[in-house]
Amino acid sequence: MASAAIFSSVRRRRSRSLEAFLVPVDLTQVALVQTLAALSSDLVSCFSDHVFFFQRRNSRSLVRKLEIFLVVLAYLRDSRSGSSSNLSPTAVLCFKELYLLLYRSKILLDYCSQSSKLWLLLQSHSISGHFHDLNQEISTLLDVFPLKDLNLSDDIKEQVELLQKQGRQCKLYVDKNDEVLRLKFFSLLDEFENGRIPNHVELRLFFVERLGIKDVESCRSEIEFLEEQIVNHEGDIEPAASVLNGFIAITRYCQFLLFRFEEDELRLCFENPKKPWKGLISQEMAHTFLTIPKDFCCPISLDLMKDPVIVSTGQTYDRSSIARWMEEGHCTCPKTGQMLDDTRIVPNRALRNLIVQWCIAHGVPYDPTETGDASAESFAAPLPIKAAIEANRATAVLLIQQLANGSQGAQTVAAREIRLLAKTGKENRAFIAEAGAIPHLRKLLSSLNPIAQENAVTAMLNLSIYAKNKSRIMDEDGCLGSIVEVLRLGLTVEARQNAAATLFSLSAVHEYKKRIADQGGAVEALAELLRVGTPRGKKDAVTALFNLATHADTCSRMIEAGAVTALVGALGNEGVAEEAAGALALIVRQPIGAEAVGKEEMAVSGLIAMMRCGTPRGKENAVAALLEFCRTGGAAATRRVLKAPAMASLLQTLLFTGTKRARRKAASLARVFQKCENATSRFGGSGVGYPFASNSTTVSVVPTSISVL
Repeated sequence: MASAAIFSSVRRRRSRSLEAFLVPVDLTQVALVQTLAALSSDLVSCFSDHVFFFQRRNSRSLVRKLEIFLVVLAYLRDSRSGSSSNLSPTAVLCFKELYLLLYRSKILLDYCSQSSKLWLLLQSHSISGHFHDLNQEISTLLDVFPLKDLNLSDDIKEQVELLQKQGRQCKLYVDKNDEVLRLKFFSLLDEFENGRIPNHVELRLFFVERLGIKDVESCRSEIEFLEEQIVNHEGDIEPAASVLNGFIAITRYCQFLLFRFEEDELRLCFENPKKPWKGLISQEMAHTFLTIPKDFCCPISLDLMKDPVIVSTGQTYDRSSIARWMEEGHCTCPKTGQMLDDTRIVPNRALRNLIVQWCIAHGVPYDPTETGDASAESFAAPLPIKAAIEANRATAVLLIQQLANGSQGAQTVAAREIRLLAKTGKENRAFIAEAGAIPHLRKLLSSLNPIAQENAVTAMLNLSIYAKNKSRIMDEDGCLGSIVEVLRLGLTVEARQNAAATLFSLSAVHEYKKRIADQGGAVEALAELLRVGTPRGKKDAVTALFNLATHADTCSRMIEAGAVTALVGALGNEGVAEEAAGALALIVRQPIGAEAVGKEEMAVSGLIAMMRCGTPRGKENAVAALLEFCRTGGAAATRRVLKAPAMASLLQTLLFTGTKRARRKAASLARVFQKCENATSRFGGSGVGYPFASNSTTVSVVPTSISVL
């Protein structure tokens, strides 16, 4: 496990001298001794003067061995005996093995010099074991090394013989000082686990005096490195991901307790706000707008797959989608049209792990299904240990104090950190709100600093995901109005988009939908964002409008605000067409809604186009909207839909190839046509020849998830 960690770390942090090893080398066709001499010289020059914070003795011992190898190789290179043609077969074999040992030495030394201090501390035993293994292999090589065949000088022979003797006596070495620090780190974790927060002096002694973590930048680097380990090793890591999250939480708490809000932090906010940071935090801040990789989306639902499975044709689908497809009687592969040999499905664990990694790296909630792979579930959402919760709680208190009393720069930093802290875990979202963050974030929504405003509204969005926080936000005086103002006049595109997403989150509570719709400018701003926003902004706007449309009393307000026109225009946009059609299906259930949609010239044609070329869910929503339009709009609306070109063939196709819900809606729509005075002439008097199912007036609500940002 640790070996995998070392190799993957080196792949990400490839140094200049390591490139020499990674270039393909045919050791049988080159001057073997010259190549090894050059490589060992690079290693010695890189590490002979390097001061290792941890693993000092093991590192220095290994470097000294490399120095002796360099002396041997340099002597052979400079003498005629170093020619490949003069080497015995045993010597050639030993030198090839030495090449591999030099390569492994480079990896291990690079790992110790480039990894974070806290990570090296936690991996102390494992890394010491790697040094011991390498020393034993070097000792084995020296035991069979043909000294007599190489014509070395007496003093060089003595050095090699001494190295042989030392190698036979080599034992596993774990630095006692490193071990004391490691145990101290775990004792700090235990204190938080038991509900006791270590005092300021104790934490400063450990982090600043003993580990040399002396500023915000160093502290943040430590946090980011630990976060990377969790993601890059797919949860298969020691200590466990949940324990590592505890250490991360403690380090974050110390960052604000010990260093407060130093000038470095303020500079990050004001001097170069667009510069991406390293690690997970940088990804979250630099890539607020996320596009889900196409391979991660189910071909049926087009949503991010929660439990990808493979069918007999080799195609991958989300388990729930393909199961519903098969339950509806389909015997073909939805993507290829091939007949399915059987109905067996096999979990695609490789793809699932990739999706999990992507979700964690981008802060996207991942809620695995109950039938999913248990190991992937535990990695996707490791249960937080109490130490992490308590450390995060203590951090939240410090941040909220800065929100309340800090300078403008400190408030901006605090809002950003609360935003990040609220990305994951209902516990975090709960105690942040309980500690009083919402009133202070509300004030920051009116900030003239674009970064402060964006972080404040995004923190509000992340907090609103927790159900109890929705009421806290809605009950806070002026908070809803401030969110709407950011939606209307936000200083950044991201701020306006996240304000729309916040309204969508809040509108999940039925009684809040009317309040949001009645808030001055809210629906108008959502409609405007749907018309001219970015792809992600349009998605946020249409999902919010969809939620508002599920409340019967919001219909007139949405019509007045121009939401109907915006929804009709969105039917031609593949990214938001499904939700737009679903919202229209809800609006036309009321007479004033049907009248408003009827006045839109492109409404019927847009819905029919979705029936022809839309996604399975889009077709469902489109035919449902047309059905409700005809039922509520009466004969005039029915004749308008009936006159549409190829309507009969579209209905017939949907009746035989659509999903269960789409077939039911299509059958009901055909019945409505039959009752119309000209239905006989259009459909030959016998409908479309399909045994219609019972009528249904239900308009299914298509849930949409919220991404934390």
